[in-house]
Amino acid sequence: MAFRVGRTSEDLKRELTDIIRYVKDPRVSSILTIIKVELSNDLSHCKVYISSLGLNNANGFIKHEVNSRIKMRRIPDFHFIADDSTEYSAGIAKILNSLDIRHDDEEGTEEE
Repeated sequence: MAFRVGRTSEDLKRELTDIIRYVKDPRVSSILTIIKVELSNDLSHCKVYISSLGLNNANGFIKHEVNSRIKMRRIPDFHFIADDSTEYSAGIAKILNSLDIRHDDEEGTEEE
């Protein structure tokens, strides 16, 4: 069962990535990344972690498109959750790059 859920999650992620290109709603950002998809074991709920909000407004369209692309007995209810992990990691990288840290290979050898 776990293999089936994992495989279906990957299928959903791939199709959702393609589907969001066709969403015409102005509230949905055109620059959107799906970070992660978590599908419940009974395939009834799907948490989709995305890089920006707005897809909840297009939930009906997305569900219809998934149904036409992936044959499942029941299409899960999608719950789109904003995931700021990419922004957070970019902020950490910026902070680390701003630090003046010398590595061992950059330090000069001191004469005694």
